[in-house]
Amino acid sequence: MAVPKIERLLDLVAALLHTERPLTAEQLRERIPGYPPDKDSFKRAFERDKKDLRDMGVPLRIDPLPGATPPEDGYRIDPDEYYLRDPGLEADELAAIHLAASAVRLEGLSASGGLRKLGAPLRGGDTPSTIATLPAPEHLGAAFDAVAARRRLSFRYGGKDRTVDPFRLQHRRGRWYLQGHDHDAGEARSFRLDRFEGSMDAGEPGSAEVQLDPAANPLNLDGWALGDDEPVDARVRIAAPQAQVAVMQVGADVAAEWDDDGSVVLTLPVRRPEGFRSFVLGFLDDAEVLEPAELRDDVVEWLRATVAGQGSSG
Repeated sequence: MAVPKIERLLDLVAALLHTERPLTAEQLRERIPGYPPDKDSFKRAFERDKKDLRDMGVPLRIDPLPGATPPEDGYRIDPDEYYLRDPGLEADELAAIHLAASAVRLEGLSASGGLRKLGAPLRGGDTPSTIATLPAPEHLGAAFDAVAARRRLSFRYGGKDRTVDPFRLQHRRGRWYLQGHDHDAGEARSFRLDRFEGSMDAGEPGSAEVQLDPAANPLNLDGWALGDDEPVDARVRIAAPQAQVAVMQVGADVAAEWDDDGSVVLTLPVRRPEGFRSFVLGFLDDAEVLEPAELRDDVVEWLRATVAGQGSSG
């Protein structure tokens, strides 16, 4: 009788957790029921199983076998990486976490695995109705694991291949953002998870070399600052009625020159003209682009095209 895949995966995790030395693929083939007898079919099934385990956040390690001639790799799961250390929570604290995790969920994901690691008893009758669901893009689970296990990530974003050492994952303004050191750019960058193009490959635990202090690299969600182009300093005057609002929106790092009439001139490092245009138009008649001329012209031409489009549609 065929062995269900979930049963095979459970047997695989158990074998890799309780081995004293790494197991070869051939040893796993002999020990785990349900694998195809044909070597080529086994190899394809085993590769799929390894990917499934990594996608679920299981810390699968590949280590060279000591003394093997010729050299050969083996597989294992380090219990210290797999199990969550006991945080010493009391029963009422576990119950509160259970309630929160059950009532507010990530779309398509379950918190039950983490709750079991914390020691919370899960019974079908205990689960409250979900009152909110946060959107969960395709790579969210793998991104959580990459940040926690310090895995180097490779993915395509904005038409470019990226190599990133992640150090933060945050949900802001209804979107999930991954922040890390972009090796090609040579600096910290932020990436929206729902804009990843294709697959995301994660390295081994500890492969990310994060030397940046996340506290010193706040998550930047300003549309005019996100991008890969060299920044262009843009000066924008915001009239008095909305000047204070604008200063609060851009943050303390943006240069602000206050005039006697209560208006303020902001100097923004613009990487994306589209995001800059959205920022300016958000203040309507209270905003004026002073320089550079190309950004001022971009806003003017966009407004003219919009007006012309509305006129032709009417």
